[in-house]
Amino acid sequence: MTTVRTLAAPDEGGTAQRGLEELARIKGEALQGADPAATERQHAKGKLTARERVDLLLDAGSFHEVEALRRHRSTGFGLEHKKPYTDGVVTGWGTVHGRTVFVYAHDFRIFGGALGEAHAAKIHKIMDMAIAAGAPLVSLNDGAGARIQEGVSALAGYGGIFERNTRASGVVPQISVMLGPCAGGAAYSPALTDFVFMVRGTSQMFITGPDVVQAVTGERIGQDGLGGADAHAETSGVAHFAYDDEHSCLEDVRYLLSLLPPNNRVLPPSTPCDDPADRPGDALLDLVPDDPGRSYDIRAVIAEIADHGEYFEVHSGWARNMVCALTRLGGEVTGVVANQPAALAGVLDIHASEKAARFVQFCDAFNIPLVTLVDVPGFLPGVDQEHGGIIRHGAKLLYAYCNATVPRVSLVLRKAYGGAYIVMDSRSIGADLALAWPGNEIAVMGAEGAAGVIFRREIQAADDPEAVRQEKIKEYRTRLMHPYYAAERGLVDDVIDPRRTRETLIGSLAMLRQKHAELPSRKHGNPPQ
Repeated sequence: MTTVRTLAAPDEGGTAQRGLEELARIKGEALQGADPAATERQHAKGKLTARERVDLLLDAGSFHEVEALRRHRSTGFGLEHKKPYTDGVVTGWGTVHGRTVFVYAHDFRIFGGALGEAHAAKIHKIMDMAIAAGAPLVSLNDGAGARIQEGVSALAGYGGIFERNTRASGVVPQISVMLGPCAGGAAYSPALTDFVFMVRGTSQMFITGPDVVQAVTGERIGQDGLGGADAHAETSGVAHFAYDDEHSCLEDVRYLLSLLPPNNRVLPPSTPCDDPADRPGDALLDLVPDDPGRSYDIRAVIAEIADHGEYFEVHSGWARNMVCALTRLGGEVTGVVANQPAALAGVLDIHASEKAARFVQFCDAFNIPLVTLVDVPGFLPGVDQEHGGIIRHGAKLLYAYCNATVPRVSLVLRKAYGGAYIVMDSRSIGADLALAWPGNEIAVMGAEGAAGVIFRREIQAADDPEAVRQEKIKEYRTRLMHPYYAAERGLVDDVIDPRRTRETLIGSLAMLRQKHAELPSRKHGNPPQ
């Protein structure tokens, strides 16, 4: 005989029920985060709250919060009476386009988003989780720096963040979104990450503020002028992207994440492509002028070869003589590095070299193949460039390419002169395929300069120096700068029809997709600084 036992109905006022009510109350308080007045003040500045930003960044309903009930343990300087939940930072994970992303967001409504010991511990934990899970990390920054009341504990908290930024570098993508002030040592964490987004009018970054600058140097400048979005996107190069509002900023963060792999162990996400690989590029015949001295916009060339003409330019406002962009070719994510003849004739200078080197290193770290479009007259001459260390900075780009093991295809569109030709991923520094268009000129320098050096005495002694000079320019160009000179010597693998550029690049990258290359065994290199 089987005995059936009936469980008694739970007491309506039992322990479990009371516990649930208490949990709901506490979590409600944590979600509220601040009094309504603080939220109104945040909105009045044109800024969203931390949770509103997280909701915009992540797929709807996907956010899982971590340590929402964390509070600080400080007992002095008035903090003992203020112990709000979250301690001024919201941490957790969710998805972007269905893929896991970790995030932390400073809540300016609580202690001005200032970092204390508990605040830092939450960030440390979410960073460790991102590294362990192999997923991207996004920080939504809106804080007043270190919490003064907690002294050195707050400073140590920043140190832990910097250490983890460095450990995660090249392992998982790290994106910093500046949505408020970021001063002092706090600015170093974004600088250690892969990409920095800023919003005009509300976000600033600087080591010392305007008051300190004026006190020390006598210079008067406002916060935006010193460290605003445009200052860093166009002058310092600290910011990669600048936007007019938070919504468009976070929308592009989502788009960037859609182009990146979750970590360095996998390839970037592929997508089906309905843009034919063999789509003819007749427009390319007219986009690039035959005259090597005439300007044009290289971005039009990139748009012509990219899937559906779409690309995502990085650092568009800084070092404009170099274009770096992420795009898709045949559905595969590809990094494009290109000289920009529309700015400074596309020469390589200090900033352009740094910009491209950093981009090449990022693509190599995350298995993104590289296409280099070359149209470069050389390095920018000048005392400022030499004294500023153009040798050292130019070597950064050289080092980045030589160190890169991802598939690399270079294409000379029109001209490539001197050391700049070598640096722009030439065959001699390891490009897997070196291609060129008909009409390309690859040489130590332009024909005019070369003829002036080689035939200087003959030109000076002639009855008609200008006529002789023109004759020698023509001779040099015919003998050493014709489009097939480099191909005859194996320095160019193929001279291609410009109209088949897209088809050739897609086919070349498909062939190289399983490329395997190893660097010599070493702890790490010592790149030029």
